[in-house]
Amino acid sequence: MAAVKSPEIYLNLPSVALSDQTLQERRSKILQRMVQQQLDTLIVYADKEHGGNFEYLTGFIPRFEEGLLVLHKSGEAVLVLGNENLKLARYSRLAAGVVHAPWFSLPNQPMDISSSLHEVLKKAGLKDQHRVGIVGWKLFTGAYDDNQRLFDIPAFIYQAIQAALPTDALLLNATAIFIGPQSGARTINNANEIAHYEYGANLASGAALTALNAIELGKTEKAIAALLAAEGQANNVVTIAATGERFEYANLYPSDKEIRLGDKFSLTVSYKGGLTSRAAYVVHNANELNPAVKDYLEVVAIPYFNAVVNWLEFIRVGVKGHEIYDLIEQVLPKAKYNWHLNPGHLVADEEWLCSPVYPASDIPLASGMLLQIDIIPSRKGYAGASIEDTIALADEPLRLELAAAYPELWQRIAARRAYIRDELHIHLHEDVLPLSNTVGYLRPYLLDKTTALTGKTQ
Repeated sequence: MAAVKSPEIYLNLPSVALSDQTLQERRSKILQRMVQQQLDTLIVYADKEHGGNFEYLTGFIPRFEEGLLVLHKSGEAVLVLGNENLKLARYSRLAAGVVHAPWFSLPNQPMDISSSLHEVLKKAGLKDQHRVGIVGWKLFTGAYDDNQRLFDIPAFIYQAIQAALPTDALLLNATAIFIGPQSGARTINNANEIAHYEYGANLASGAALTALNAIELGKTEKAIAALLAAEGQANNVVTIAATGERFEYANLYPSDKEIRLGDKFSLTVSYKGGLTSRAAYVVHNANELNPAVKDYLEVVAIPYFNAVVNWLEFIRVGVKGHEIYDLIEQVLPKAKYNWHLNPGHLVADEEWLCSPVYPASDIPLASGMLLQIDIIPSRKGYAGASIEDTIALADEPLRLELAAAYPELWQRIAARRAYIRDELHIHLHEDVLPLSNTVGYLRPYLLDKTTALTGKTQ
């Protein structure tokens, strides 16, 4: 533990819109992958919770309803939309026709139909194709199944697709075209996309730090959570501001529970482009902890922080996924610290896009990837420790492009890197661009707002 200045936060930053050129690049990337997989047509499913692949090309999600994007190898595109999204079709960033599918609408809304859903899909161009890809939101990678023949879309839509096509048509799960960790189009971002997503990473980390600084005895979870609602932006995970034991009465959301001395505390907020999460104790020092967990610093916080420092100092373009996984297993053994997910994953519009970090992964980390630090230790009886934040990886050409096209963004990245080096004593490779303001910043005792762990911590 050392006296450490609080990270700087950046308020009221303008959003960075995706350019027409970026949207054209996205369309080209998907069409190229369709050719590689010899697909005649790609059908992209979306709903409010699972709209990222659809939004990648169209710029919007189908609020309230399901939606389909039917993209043919010729480049022709058709949107299949319900009652409340028809009006959005004319705003699509992808030039597309539109057909109405009231089956996608909310219960008891008008169902003025004179044809079946499969006949509507024929109007979208489904007729004589023989290789058709279906894009949901999952990658089925288990060893048991023919993973290309598992589909995560509603049965009524899948059945209508079958009925619209020839009986010998081959339907394939093509979600990996978008989010496959090795070659998915969405795993690599250009400079415009990095600037677009940095807005959310900055927003989440700034709100989280503001909320952490507001933690005081007697305040409610709701009072802290209100500080996480930033600039009216939509969250892409459930916001957490939880004191004491989480999930009481199966509740996931901030409540009227008051913060007490010695409580565990968890805080998470996430927007497009970045999540920030913290977990620690509501105390000034170890003497205020329950005697059973007075060694929290040595048992949980310092080993976890050491793992994050190793992660941050090792990661760079070209490192393979298994090397990251093996490193964390070495410095924070799973058998002792009980983490069980991927120690790092990609982010975009979703908080979890996919992950190249898993055992035996030979996937090299690439320039343009956005990654979230996501190592979750668990020691029985102790609070967790968490400093999840977002970084980008960028090789020299991409760094030069970012600096030239977005000089104010580049100044923020340079300031964050300097803070991490000079205050936290963590040494990042030049490829590593912190998009969150709080990368590497861990306060294990939340009422002590002037000290934190640093890379010099033993």
